Amino acid sequence: MSNALAIATVTQALALLLENNLRPEIDMAVSVETRRPPAEPPTEPTLTVFLYQVTPNASLRNSDLPTRASDGTLLKRPAAPLDLHFLISAFGEETELVGQRLLGTVIRTLHEIPVLPRELIEEAARRPYLAGSDLADAIQKVRFTPTQMDVDETSKLWGMLYQTPYALSVCYQAALVLIDGREKPVPAKPVERPEVHVYPFGAPGAPEVPEAAEGSEAADGSRVADGGPAGREAPDGTPDSGRTAGGKAVGRKDRDGKPQDGKAAGASRGRAAGTSTRAARKAAAGVGGAGTRAAKKPATGQGQEQGQAQRKAAKPASAPARSDADGTPGAGPAQDTGTDSGTGKEG
Repeated sequence: MSNALAIATVTQALALLLENNLRPEIDMAVSVETRRPPAEPPTEPTLTVFLYQVTPNASLRNSDLPTRASDGTLLKRPAAPLDLHFLISAFGEETELVGQRLLGTVIRTLHEIPVLPRELIEEAARRPYLAGSDLADAIQKVRFTPTQMDVDETSKLWGMLYQTPYALSVCYQAALVLIDGREKPVPAKPVERPEVHVYPFGAPGAPEVPEAAEGSEAADGSRVADGGPAGREAPDGTPDSGRTAGGKAVGRKDRDGKPQDGKAAGASRGRAAGTSTRAARKAAAGVGGAGTRAAKKPATGQGQEQGQAQRKAAKPASAPARSDADGTPGAGPAQDTGTDSGTGKEG
C-alpha cells in the first residue's frame, strides 16, 4: 500500500526500466519521455510512455468494505486498488527502422522483467516532484502484462489524441497499485491480563442452563414439551425422565411408589419393555395357531362326508328284507350266495 504518489511513481519507474535495458541491441542515444505522443513525430530515437487510462481493479475493488462502524469510527484503513494502462510509442528514422528496433527492446524488457524492481522505484522516488512516495515499501508488487487491442480499439484510442498521427505502439497494463487513505484507525488496546473463569451450572455467578424451544428436539434426540425437556420415549410410549411440569422433569416411581433415579428407571423400563414384547409375541403365536387348526378342521370333515357319499353310491341296490320261517323279518338285506338258505340247494 502507498500514498497518492504511487501512480506517478509507477510511470517514472517504467521509463527508467526501459531506458536501462536498451542495450545491446540499441547502440545509440535514446530519449525516454513520460508524455503523450507528440503531434510532430521526432526524427531522433524516442520512446514515449503515456498513461492513457486508470481503472479500478475488478478483483479487489470491494475488498475493504466496510471501513467504518455504525457510529463512524474507522475500522480499517481504506485502500483503492487500481490498474494502470500505458501506451508506449517508438519514434525514429523510418529508413533505418529505428522505431521497430526500439519497440522490440520494449517488448523484450517487459517480458523478461514483468515485475517492477524495488531499486527502480526508489530511484524514481528521488525526483523532486516525487519526494515522499512510499511505493517502494508496498507489499503488493506492480506487474506488467501486454494488452491485446484490435484495429477498432486502436483507432478509438488514437482518435482521442487530437491531431496526433498514429505511431507504432504497444499497450501494457500495470497491476496492482493500492492507494491508502490518510486517516489511520485507532489500534485496539492490548490484553493486559487474561482471565478465564469456569463455573458449574447452578453455582453463584454461573450462567443459566439454556432451554430449548417448546416442541423442538434437543441435541440428544429428546423431545421438549411444556417448557422443558421431556426425555426420550421408551418402547411402551412413556418418556424416560417422566413428564415435565413447569419446566422441571418429574422422575418416575417404582411399584412401591418410591422415586427412581436415572439408572434404576432405565433398567426397570428395559425389563418392562422386554416382558411386554415377549407377551405380545406369545399372544400373536397363539392366535395364529388357533386360526390354523380351526381352518384345518372344516376341511377334514368335508373330506369325510365326501368319502361316505362316494361309498354309498358304489354299493348296489339292496334287496327287500326277508322274513324268517316264523315270520320274523330279517335283521338285514339278503345276500345272494348262490344257494338257498332254507334248503341248502342250489337255485
